[in-house]
Amino acid sequence: MTNIVKISVRNLVEYVYRTGSIESGFRTSQVMIEGTRIHQLIQKGYEEQDEKEVFVEADIPYQEFVVRVDGRCDGLLKSDESVTIDEIKSTIHSLDDVQEDTHPVHWAQAIFYGYIYAGDHDLSEVTIQLTYVQVKTLEQKKFRRVMTYEELESFVYDVIEKYGPFLKVKLEHKEKRNRTSKTLAFPFDTYREGQRKLAGAVYKTIDDKKTLFASASTGIGKTISTIFPAVKAIGEGKLEKLFYLTAKTITRTTAEEAFRQLIDYGLDIKVLTITAKDKICFQEETICTSKDCPFAAGFYDRVNGAVIDILQQEKMINRSVIERYARKHRVCPFEFSIELAYAVDAVICDYNYIFDPRVSLKRLLEDQKKKTTILVDEAHNLVDRAREMYSAAIHKSNFLQLKREFNNSRLATQAKAINDYLLQVKKSEEYLRKDLDEELVELLETFIVEAELELVRMEHGLLLDTYFAAQTFVKIAKLYNEQFITYVDIHKSEVMMKLFCLDPSEQILKMGKGFRARVFFSATLIPADYYKDLLGGQSDDYVISIPSPFARENTEVMIQPLSTRYRDREKTIEPMVHFIKDVIDKRHGNFLIFFPSYQYMRNAYDQFTDHYPNMSTMMQDVGMTEAEREDFLTQFKSERAERLVGFAVLGGIFSEGVDLKGDRLQGVIVVGVGMPQIGFERDIIKDYFQSVGKNGFDYAYVYPGMNKVLQAGGRLIRSDSDTGVIALIDDRFLQKKYLNLIPYEWQHYKIAGDN
Repeated sequence: MTNIVKISVRNLVEYVYRTGSIESGFRTSQVMIEGTRIHQLIQKGYEEQDEKEVFVEADIPYQEFVVRVDGRCDGLLKSDESVTIDEIKSTIHSLDDVQEDTHPVHWAQAIFYGYIYAGDHDLSEVTIQLTYVQVKTLEQKKFRRVMTYEELESFVYDVIEKYGPFLKVKLEHKEKRNRTSKTLAFPFDTYREGQRKLAGAVYKTIDDKKTLFASASTGIGKTISTIFPAVKAIGEGKLEKLFYLTAKTITRTTAEEAFRQLIDYGLDIKVLTITAKDKICFQEETICTSKDCPFAAGFYDRVNGAVIDILQQEKMINRSVIERYARKHRVCPFEFSIELAYAVDAVICDYNYIFDPRVSLKRLLEDQKKKTTILVDEAHNLVDRAREMYSAAIHKSNFLQLKREFNNSRLATQAKAINDYLLQVKKSEEYLRKDLDEELVELLETFIVEAELELVRMEHGLLLDTYFAAQTFVKIAKLYNEQFITYVDIHKSEVMMKLFCLDPSEQILKMGKGFRARVFFSATLIPADYYKDLLGGQSDDYVISIPSPFARENTEVMIQPLSTRYRDREKTIEPMVHFIKDVIDKRHGNFLIFFPSYQYMRNAYDQFTDHYPNMSTMMQDVGMTEAEREDFLTQFKSERAERLVGFAVLGGIFSEGVDLKGDRLQGVIVVGVGMPQIGFERDIIKDYFQSVGKNGFDYAYVYPGMNKVLQAGGRLIRSDSDTGVIALIDDRFLQKKYLNLIPYEWQHYKIAGDN
C-alpha cells in the first residue's frame, strides 16, 4: 500500500522557504499579517465570473510516497484569455518595504495553487498574482508572473524534493512505531486491581471517539494505565499522536518514566517534553530578537536540520536533550521544541498548549486532531487554570504613562482615549457588569494597530507589555458570553478592568473539539458531577470511578473536631499542636502537616517548635526553586536517625504529585477543610452558580477546598506495602456535606478522643 502523507500547501512551503530570525512579540516585516477583513474587501471587488476561497487538492508522487497537498486559493480571476491565481496578503508596514522577491513563501503558496488548478483544468499556463494591502491606508501593490504548466510542475517538484529528507525520516519511523506499538505488551507482570479497568476504559474511549472522566484512586498507576492504551491505539491505526497534559513538573517526570518503560519494553516512539520558555531560555533575559540572542538570529535557516538530526537520533526528547541539540545547531531551545511538537508522536506539556487560546499549538489542523487524543492528568487543576486562561485585564496607569511618553503621536491619542474612558468608568461606579464593554474593545483594537506601527520602529518595554495585555483582552472579548462577567477594581488612581471567566466549561469543550478522544483523569474528581460540569462534560460522555487497590486497613484515619476557622485559630492553635504531637508519637517515621495558608502554617510551626524544640522540622517557603523543592523532599528518608516533621501548604507544591513511597512517609495531617480564602472573585463565582441553579457556596468554596484535602491525604499510601495515619483537624469534617466527600478508603475513620 502506498504511503500517503497529507500536508497543507501553506505548511509545506513554510517548511521549505522560511528563513531568517525569530523576532519578539508581534508580527514583524518578515511575517505578513493575515487579515480576514482585508481579504473580504479585496474579494468584493472581483468580477461576477471570478471565484473566491477555492479549495484545491492534489496527490504528488515522491519516491515510494504520495504527498497529498491541499489549500484554499484566495481568488480565481477568469477572463477569456487567462486564469489568474490571486493570493492576498495584508501588512501593517509600508508597501515600499515589499518588493517582488521579498517573500518567496508567498510566491510558493500561490504557485502551488496554480499548479493544482492548471492540472485539474488542463491549462497550459496561468498567471500567478500576489496582492499586498496596507491595513491602514488600504493601498494595494500587485506582482504578477505568467507561468507555463511545465514551470509550475518543475517548481512544485523542487519543493517536494526539499521536503523529502524530513518526509523520509518521518515515514521510516512511523513504520517502526506502528509495528512495535502493535506488538507491545503491558510492561508489568500483572495489572494492579483496577488498573486493567482504567486502561480498558481509556482504549474504549479512543475507539469510540468519546470523552472520559476517570476518578482513579492514588496507587492504581494512572499514568501507565492511560498512556499504554493510547500507544496501543496508535498501533491499531486509530491514533497518530497523543498529548499528555499536566500542570506540574513532577507529574511530567512520571509521564516520562512511563514512556521510558515502554521504550525499554520494545516500543519505538518519539516523545517530547515541552519546558516553559523562561526556564529553558539560554539567555539571562528572554528577549527573542536577532540582535539580542544568537539562538534567535537565523533560527529558521537552521531549524529544519536540527529537527531531522534529533528525530534520527533520539526517542525521549526531554529538556536536557533539547538543550544539547539546540546548542549544537544554534537554535532557540523553546521554539525548537515547539517545531518538534508537530513532528513527534507524543507530547508531554502544560495544559495551555491545548486549552489556552493565546498559547495553543495552532498548526494542529483539524484532520490531524482527528487522529490525536489528549490525556489530561490531575484534571481537577484544570478548572482554576482554565479560569485564568480565559480571563484578561487591563490597567489605566499603563495607558496614561504611554500617553506621556509618546506625546503628540497617534499612539498617544489612542492611549489617552483609553485612559479617559477608564476614568469615566471609575466615575460611573458601575464596577460589576454582565455585558461586554464593546466601546472599550474598539478603542483597544485601534490602539493595537498604532502600537504595532511604533513597535516596528523601536523597542519599548512598557508599550510591548501593554500591547500584549490589549491583545489578550480583545482575544478574550471574542469568547465573552453569559459565563463571563466584567469587574472593575479601583485602587487610588489605578483602574483595573477584568474580563473574568466564571465557568470555563464551554471554552474547555470548544478547545478540545476536533480531537479523536479526550480523557480527564485524577485521583480526586470528587464529586464527579461538579468536575464533569466545569470541564465541559456532555450527557453522553463516559464516567468511571475506580477505588483504591490497597486494603483500607493499611491506613488509620482519625478526625479531630477542633475549629480551624479564622476567628477560632488563636484559641485552638495550642490544643491542635499538642494533638499533632500525640499523633506523631504513636508512630515511627516522617510526617507531613498541611495548612490552609502560609501565615497559619508559620504560626503553628512557631508554637510547635517552642513546645517541642528537639523535634526535627522543616517548613515550606514561598517561591522555592526546583532545587530547594527537591532538597525538601530528599530529606524524607526512610533510614533517618530521627523522624522529620514537614510543614507545608494545602494545594501547594508538596500536596500533589509527590511520591514518598515505602517508609519515607508514615503520616499526613491536614489542618482545615482547604476552603479558598473568602474574597471578591470567589464570591462572584458563588453568586453566578447560585443564579444558574447550583449550590454556589459548594461550587466556589467547598468542592475546591476538599479536593486539596484529598490530594494531600493521597501522599500517604503509594504502594500495597505502605501503611500510615491520616489525621483531619476540623469540626466540619464531621458534617454530612464534608463526610459525603470523603472517599470510601477513609470512611472507617475514628474521632479523636473516642474510645
